[in-house]
Amino acid sequence: MATALDTLCGQAYGARQYHLLGVYKQRAMVVLGLACVPIALVWARAGEILVFLGQDPDIAAEAGAYARWLIPSLLVYVPLQCHVRFLQTQSVVLPVTASSCVTALCHLAVCWALVYKAGLGSRGAALSNAVSYAVNLVMLALYVRLSTACKGTWSGFSKDGLMELGRFTKLAVPSAMMICLEWWSFEILVLLSGLLPNPQLETSVLSICLNTGALLYMIPLGLTYSISTRVSNELGAGQPQAAKLATKVVMYMTLSEGLVISLTMTLLRGVWGYMYSNEQEVVTYIAKMLPILGISFFIDGLHSSLSGVLTGCGMQKIGAAVNLGAFYLIGIPMAVLLAFVFHLNGMGLWLGIVCGSITKLLFLIFISWFIDWEKEAGEAKNRVFSSSLPVA
Repeated sequence: MATALDTLCGQAYGARQYHLLGVYKQRAMVVLGLACVPIALVWARAGEILVFLGQDPDIAAEAGAYARWLIPSLLVYVPLQCHVRFLQTQSVVLPVTASSCVTALCHLAVCWALVYKAGLGSRGAALSNAVSYAVNLVMLALYVRLSTACKGTWSGFSKDGLMELGRFTKLAVPSAMMICLEWWSFEILVLLSGLLPNPQLETSVLSICLNTGALLYMIPLGLTYSISTRVSNELGAGQPQAAKLATKVVMYMTLSEGLVISLTMTLLRGVWGYMYSNEQEVVTYIAKMLPILGISFFIDGLHSSLSGVLTGCGMQKIGAAVNLGAFYLIGIPMAVLLAFVFHLNGMGLWLGIVCGSITKLLFLIFISWFIDWEKEAGEAKNRVFSSSLPVA
């Protein structure tokens, strides 16, 4: 839901309506905070829900405990994400990068202390997220409060931050669906893997694949955030041709990094599994999966950048509809067919999602090709200046 700020703050910044950025950030914190209540309730009962869905009781119990201990992280993750988007849409990325680096280093120490020293195991791993997010939030909040870079965009909390929450929600919900519908499809793979023969092996391998994808996806995700910021800024500034040029540039960059990373994953397939497990059966299975994962990563990077273009334009509803069709009408049904009918097991599950990713890419290429950039610039201007706040 926080990606709604990529559109709103980005276009407002491009239109030089700097005072709106702080107001949008406040609205986001209120709406996202309320949205976390049902999430916390689901996490509190995650173990029981997983058993109801037919998962292995031991695996479900461990996952449920992890989810409960993850709840405190919601309290700091909401304002953290809002601060990150607030700064990124102003192209203030160095402080975000620096705070993330410091947090990553601290996270290693915190994780070790809670998991091993305190003996909390996976519960400590979950709790360490809350501690690390809090460290990151404090650094960014201090920067926003003290830096002259944010002098025009942040003037403190005000009652304006409680206005037009419904209007913000109308963009935030499809923004969330645009991301969640895709991400949930990958999570469904792990749930389905628990229904396969030898669920311990299958869930282990699919979880490692999911974490590998999440780790390497950070590279194209950076390009996604960059293009959404660039497009929103240019449209807000009334420069549609610059937004179109930025779209072409990011696609060339995504193609290049996707080829390099996918090739690297394939070459390292024999040793990659050892980073996650010392069980030879798991390592061998991962080696078979990595070439498929490399193809998936390459395709995901391309359609991720195009999704960033849609976000910059404020076209999240279209992006959500594409994800719904690509992954839930094609990807998941194909995964079930290949895994359970053709007995390809975990490999079949991932091949099915690759089919969904290819479908999404084709849809987004078609949509992006026919974007009316002049029209989008006009709509960005209307979105910014239709605010109930006085124009600065």
